Amino acid sequence: MQLVDPILTWHQELTDIRRDLHAHPELGYQETWTSERVARLLEGWGIPIHRGLAGTGVVGIVEGARGTAGGAIGLRADMDALPMQEVNTFAHASRNPGRMHACGHDGHTAMLLGAARYLARHRDFDGIVYLIFQPAEEGGGGAARMIREGLFERFPMQAVFGMHNWPGLPAGHFGLTPGPIMGSSNEFAVKLRGRGAHAAMPHMGADPVIAAVQMAQSLQSIVTRNKDPLDTAVLSVTQIHAGSADNVIPTEAELRGTVRTFALHTLDLIEQRMGEIVRHTAAAFDVQAEFDFHRNYPPTINHPAEAALAADVLRGLVGPERVNDRVAPSLAAEDFAFMLADVPGCYVWLGVGDGEHRVAGHGMGPCTLHNGSYDFNDDMLPVGASYWVRLVEHWFAVGGVQGAGLAAGAQV
Repeated sequence: MQLVDPILTWHQELTDIRRDLHAHPELGYQETWTSERVARLLEGWGIPIHRGLAGTGVVGIVEGARGTAGGAIGLRADMDALPMQEVNTFAHASRNPGRMHACGHDGHTAMLLGAARYLARHRDFDGIVYLIFQPAEEGGGGAARMIREGLFERFPMQAVFGMHNWPGLPAGHFGLTPGPIMGSSNEFAVKLRGRGAHAAMPHMGADPVIAAVQMAQSLQSIVTRNKDPLDTAVLSVTQIHAGSADNVIPTEAELRGTVRTFALHTLDLIEQRMGEIVRHTAAAFDVQAEFDFHRNYPPTINHPAEAALAADVLRGLVGPERVNDRVAPSLAAEDFAFMLADVPGCYVWLGVGDGEHRVAGHGMGPCTLHNGSYDFNDDMLPVGASYWVRLVEHWFAVGGVQGAGLAAGAQV
């Protein structure tokens, strides 16, 4: 690996920062302690900051010593934690009951801080780097809110880049791909109202339970019979609620679930067909139906030229054998998708291994994302921070993707 030497010497300091963040997790739009910690560090390194986007967002501004005519890029890290209880008992475990950094956002923040410290001291480039510390990734749509409140108008940039730790990918390896890398996240609810009756006299009522069961089965036909088999999609009914007694046909029933896709046209098709199936099934069973479909996050789609540039940087950083530039995407969702929908860029995964790094006192569960036994792999802090630095250096050295000779349709 060709990591940045000064960042390697700061490894323990970055670890201390990361573990401090881990011990003080805050939920989306409540990251007041976290954003204050980030702001103090950035200002201590001589980096001007802007605060207040999406409430607790922080944007650091690093201008090159050779001017700013070379344009600007953004580097993004998310800061929020999850509403779950940590089962680890090591010294840096969560001190806030019911809140936990179980997705590694503490590591993401620490890695971008490491890069910020280096860039503040080594400004040998012509351009501007915007360091985006974003709140509320976990379902709060913090990226979309930052954009609505003027992120890209106040801080215009030619490209934006994101990174997420990825358990299961070997430590120090990277995964990326042009096109979709994360899926869209969508929720649906179907509320049914029939006519209650005694269970021994079903002909006296209109049974919403039977209608709900039929809908749950019929909705699966959208994935198997309506969409193109080559388009990936998941439709999962995850909840059915109805009834309160064994001998009563209830008046109401409810279905809830999620839909995930990589393509918006597939999502459009699924939403349309779901509405049709709900409406016609309800009519067939003589019940009333209310269908609600909520689109949370769009798919995270990497731009080919920026993905190609990022892959080149990563191969130079960790070696080509540690870079999978055609990694299989995940149907998990990520609100960095909103940034990539507005500005070209690339989102990469940093492998953190399978949990062998965890210190004594970790829970007995797997070291996977959104798990009470999770803990970020601190050995990867210099790796991620070095990627940010090398990306900035390469971007301005070659003049962005156009200067690197990567056209809009470039392939990794």
